[in-house]
Amino acid sequence: MQKPLYKRVMLKISGEALTKPKQFGINLNEAEALAQKIKEVHDLGVQVAVVMGAGNIWRGIQGTNKGMERETADQIGMLGTVMNCLTLSDALKNKGERVRLHTSVPMQVIAEPYVRLRALHQLEKGYIVILGAGTGHPYFTTDTAAALRASELNSDVLIKATKVDTLYTADPKKHPDARPIRKISHMEVIKQGLKALDGTAVTLCMNNNLPIKIINLWKENSLKRAVTEDDFGSLIYSQA
Repeated sequence: MQKPLYKRVMLKISGEALTKPKQFGINLNEAEALAQKIKEVHDLGVQVAVVMGAGNIWRGIQGTNKGMERETADQIGMLGTVMNCLTLSDALKNKGERVRLHTSVPMQVIAEPYVRLRALHQLEKGYIVILGAGTGHPYFTTDTAAALRASELNSDVLIKATKVDTLYTADPKKHPDARPIRKISHMEVIKQGLKALDGTAVTLCMNNNLPIKIINLWKENSLKRAVTEDDFGSLIYSQA
């Protein structure tokens, strides 16, 4: 068995991981595939926490472009993340994993409210901890929620599973000459305005010396390789 590089990881996974390309909603086959990838990481003995987005269900800009208040649009997004988290939780349980679902917005009928010490205890006991509803506040992205929870839960790394293999100097879809970046500091990401995560999330990670790995979720064995191979994907690190 490959030896993992980390004891505890925070996975930030887009809601798009639960649907087919260019589609919306929840696809249970995609949920099963995602659960299998997470299980493979957990089977290595790595403690796993997960924050999910809601891009497959709702994007706040849809509402704000039509005159909806930003607060309301963001609250709809928070509820969307909980739907995705419930789906992933069920898929993981179907694979024999022990899971605990926390939400930043209290909804005790379907999940337990987020309590840091409880989540830490559950991670130590071998549960996969899924964290829904973002930070519980509008104006903060799920990237920032992942950075916040990763810091609170003493994670060794924040892994952002996205659509590209590495971080690039520009959007490779719009700029064919964009170059991959394998290793860069948090400060340089901020200075260069690179779109790895939103600026608040990168700053939070920098202030807490939390490295970030950028990987392509859809690449074969990507999550497993992210926790076992030092040079896989892109690494954003703290300067000495």
